[in-house]
Amino acid sequence: MKPELSKRLRILASALSVLVLAAIVAVFWIYGRIRASLPQLDGNTRVAGLTAATRIERDSLGVPTLTATNRVDIARALGFVHAQDRFFEMDVWRRAAAGELSAIFGLKTLEHDRAMRLHGFRKLARATVAQLPPDERAVVDAYAAGVNAGLAALREKPFEYLLVRGTPQPWSPEDTILVSDAMLIDLQDDTGRYERTLTTLRDAFGEPGVAFFAPLLTPADAALDGTTAPLSPIPGSQVINVRAENATGWSPMSSSGIARWGHRAPPALDRLLPGSNAFALAGSHTATGAAMLASDMHLNLRVPNVWYRAAFRYPGHAITGLTLPGTPLMIAGSNGHVAWSFTNSYVDTGDLIAIDVNPISEDLYRAPGHEELLHVEHRRETIEVHGRPAETVEYSWTIWGPIVGHDEEHHALAYLWTGHDASATNLDLLHMEDAADVTAAAAVAHGTGMPAQNIVIADATGNIAWTIAGKIPRRVGYSGRLPVTFQFADRSWDGFAPAESIPVVSSVPRPSTKDIAAPDGRIWSANQRMVGGDALKLLGDGDYARPNRAAQIRDDLKPLEHANPRDLLSVQLDDRAFFLEPWHRLLLDTLSPEVTAQKEVRARLRGFVEKWEGRASIDAVSYPVVRRFRIAVYTRVYQPIFARCTAQDPNFNWSQLPLEQPLWALLREKPMHLLAAQYPSWNALLVAAVDDVIADLDHDGIRLPYATWGQRNRAEIRHPISYNLPWFLRAKLDMPADPLPGDNDMPRVQGPSFGASERFVVSPGHEDEGLCHLPCGQSGHPLSPYYRAGHEAWVKGEPTPFLPGKPEHTLTLEPK
Repeated sequence: MKPELSKRLRILASALSVLVLAAIVAVFWIYGRIRASLPQLDGNTRVAGLTAATRIERDSLGVPTLTATNRVDIARALGFVHAQDRFFEMDVWRRAAAGELSAIFGLKTLEHDRAMRLHGFRKLARATVAQLPPDERAVVDAYAAGVNAGLAALREKPFEYLLVRGTPQPWSPEDTILVSDAMLIDLQDDTGRYERTLTTLRDAFGEPGVAFFAPLLTPADAALDGTTAPLSPIPGSQVINVRAENATGWSPMSSSGIARWGHRAPPALDRLLPGSNAFALAGSHTATGAAMLASDMHLNLRVPNVWYRAAFRYPGHAITGLTLPGTPLMIAGSNGHVAWSFTNSYVDTGDLIAIDVNPISEDLYRAPGHEELLHVEHRRETIEVHGRPAETVEYSWTIWGPIVGHDEEHHALAYLWTGHDASATNLDLLHMEDAADVTAAAAVAHGTGMPAQNIVIADATGNIAWTIAGKIPRRVGYSGRLPVTFQFADRSWDGFAPAESIPVVSSVPRPSTKDIAAPDGRIWSANQRMVGGDALKLLGDGDYARPNRAAQIRDDLKPLEHANPRDLLSVQLDDRAFFLEPWHRLLLDTLSPEVTAQKEVRARLRGFVEKWEGRASIDAVSYPVVRRFRIAVYTRVYQPIFARCTAQDPNFNWSQLPLEQPLWALLREKPMHLLAAQYPSWNALLVAAVDDVIADLDHDGIRLPYATWGQRNRAEIRHPISYNLPWFLRAKLDMPADPLPGDNDMPRVQGPSFGASERFVVSPGHEDEGLCHLPCGQSGHPLSPYYRAGHEAWVKGEPTPFLPGKPEHTLTLEPK
């Protein structure tokens, strides 16, 4: 080798060695900084504001038990542990509601921030905090101080800020309200989308169309009061004639199958919505004689999980359950006397109001009680965007709320919503910790300011109850299902419904009320319509879930006697596919000998369909095939029917309508005027849907023997930071891609990134027998032993104890 070449190689090797060494040093430096952001688990630390020493004990899953001399110190200690384990998650929650995500995530979240700034939640949060009663204000102030103390006690800022090159900002009491607002946005319609869908349906097909395609009551309902109603008649050809409208050759389908909407169907048709299951047995049906409550709240799944397990111990109180990082409250759990949990109620808490705008100036409008024209208020918001100049956006507001759109007659539509009322939010759920029985707990629920929720309650004496927690508008002169005008002063909101008017289903009905007796000592809540009659008129329609899941839970509860917690856990894990059984029969009937003889691939499909598993298990093959068939039929039937609606309003969302019962009526009666012209018969449509399934499987590159439900329903539970990391680092933050059983329309609701954000079963007074598990772990730090602790038990449906276990770490917070 020539000396010059040898010298160059030595220089290159030296340079490479320096680079490798520098890379190793950089990795260790970054690792050291990340490790320095781990929370303190043992020892002592001083925290300003404490009235006495407060103990934080953690068990093998990282679940803390907080022991203090009063509730305010509990709040301060809870803020401390929340900040140390979950501050970045809390920051994302408050920023999501306030429309401030772009300050750390840049352009990726700008559209979200624009949508959120419409509501002005930060200003509302300040107003809410200002009107809190002294006891609640003391708790939220102590919590905020505890959060800031916990953040300051970390040796390094939370690791996520190193990756996004950001700096954590201090926590304030208003941020706690913003976290509640973030949940509100997840759980409620914040711009009247459902009401606009119903309006377009009404404008296109009149009242007969609304009555049939959007029934509020159906024959299959699973309401607690047993109310049902026959389905309205199919609209006649004078209302809608799809065959005539399609005769010109328009077709919603591609020749190879369902029109390609990205996932072969309108995206929302296969959606999983924020919901939950909560159900209870009276003591007459349990082994202990105490009532028993089961809870599994269904939300989007991410790392870390939404909920944070904790136990509070202060004089006269032993409370265990689920907290929400960012708030000082026990959201769901048991206080030894009462256990409680929530499901999304889908009651109607917002209305579209048609504005009488001045024809000369759209900035002027009329309102009852005002002789002069009012000016539309223009609110400007400045959005900080990481790495780019700030953006200024403007929103138009009326006295009823923001302008969110226009109707067919070009009237501006304002959205009147409880979410825009500062008095609709409070911390009254705090008083659930003192409730002694279901009657007291229901009274607390009626005063609570939170997203309107079904609350299911069980107490130690054996009683159970359901009611609505949160504020319900009291409408005068109209139902709220469709837009109205307030111009003539005959329609209005008259504040919030008083507690005595809110329906209650209970095993101990209140005297002098219209309370409904709990049917045979059982209560079930699965986002369905819960009651009918006058109670339903008060609650309204906010797009209730199909009743099938609720009916399955109801039927699962019927045979249970002398029940224990594992009996209710088995109901939570029930993945039997009763909802799809009629679709399985229809698919087999469609795959007749004549149809399968025409194409050999149809015959092969029938061979797999005949092996019906009857459940959404991970090894099921026929289940996902039948599921695809249902979606294909929906799309082929309803796309042409609602073409007129989508032409009127491109945002019309027919998949949001309760269309299951109407579809079966169409398949039974086979009205030709509602069948697209491309099909000679309804059976031809079904055969085309079969071919859609085959085309979809081929498009996805799936061979039928391997098209299991578990292959499609794999966990995608991800950390928000992992989306910006290379693939080999994502596994360090994300949960494993486990195949998951369960689906919509069954108790075990499960999608890849949606499902039970917790499961617990407990009887008040018998918490030591209770069960609980959550996805992910307690900590949001990937180097923590509690980052994944307990996740595998959630995947497998294996319970861990409801109560925290033996302490493995003890940290004492001492007054400063």
